[in-house]
Amino acid sequence: MAEDHLEVVTEYLYEEQAIMCEKTDIQAFGKSWFLPTFFSLVFLLGLAGNALVVLVLFKYKRLRSMTDIYLLNLAISDLLFVFALPFWSYYVADKWVFGDGLCKFVSWVYKIGFFSGIFFIMLMSIDRYLAVVHVVFALKARTVSYGSLASVVVWLVAITASVPELIFSKSVSYYNYTMCRAEYPRNDTTWNLFTSLEINILGLLMPFIVMLFCYTRIVMTLLHCRNEKKKKAVKMIFAVMIVFFVFWTPYSIVQFLQCLAEVGILEGCLTSKNLDYAAQVTETLAFFHCCLNPVIYFFMGQKFKKYIRLFFKKCVFSKIFCKSCGRPDTFTSESSGSVYTQSTSDEEPL
Repeated sequence: MAEDHLEVVTEYLYEEQAIMCEKTDIQAFGKSWFLPTFFSLVFLLGLAGNALVVLVLFKYKRLRSMTDIYLLNLAISDLLFVFALPFWSYYVADKWVFGDGLCKFVSWVYKIGFFSGIFFIMLMSIDRYLAVVHVVFALKARTVSYGSLASVVVWLVAITASVPELIFSKSVSYYNYTMCRAEYPRNDTTWNLFTSLEINILGLLMPFIVMLFCYTRIVMTLLHCRNEKKKKAVKMIFAVMIVFFVFWTPYSIVQFLQCLAEVGILEGCLTSKNLDYAAQVTETLAFFHCCLNPVIYFFMGQKFKKYIRLFFKKCVFSKIFCKSCGRPDTFTSESSGSVYTQSTSDEEPL
């Protein structure tokens, strides 16, 4: 009986030479005030920022281009990701108390947000590539209909790629500490390796190759033209891509190394502990990413600034606290009657 109990414990906690590797210090690090506070702050900022992006796209942009469709879906991806943060915030502060069903659902939604986010950034890069490099073809290909169809395909792929989280995530307890984690069949490393490779191939390697090709061709094309509008449109999408990789790549690498440790390729209690610390730090960095796209749009998108100013001038609170804020603004939405016309290759995304 005691041997069975020890086997259950050491299945979660890595062992070195049959000695259990204690990780109470790592749990204490996770329970510190910093992580719950940080997750709560990211939740508020991410929710507000991405909700504003959705509002701007519906109210002012009117979803009149393929780029608008991708920006909308990227904001929805970030909102899905933000949805999981209150649960993770309470989890790191105490333990998982939301049951098995919510463990599966929250883990699933979290992973859908991750995959769909990187896929839409990849589509936005392809969109910029077509607009700059293949202008004539883009006139036919870059339509709202094709953008909507591509978005549906991306969501289906992201949902399918996230199914292992829905299947294997469970609420499990070790020594009165309840966790929400993926529990794979005992002595079967196939699914563990599969999910780790899936994150690194679908979420890192494949997008990197596609984006590297797109932006290499874009840069080569822009070197031979002096169209400032094209350059501005490319800069914003490029910034979104770079920020994603900077904030998500460390976490993906650590996840892969942890997988190697779990299957016994990387050994040692110290290695295991260092990887756990690295996972908490890089995951925190990755979570912060969902707040940054709206910031990029604000600082690099001139139209987005105007839309936000227009929205706050006309909102109820501005009219209550500042009568002068209700003055009419000459900047109109991009409806069919707007003075703004869309150029397939030159439009600024936001």
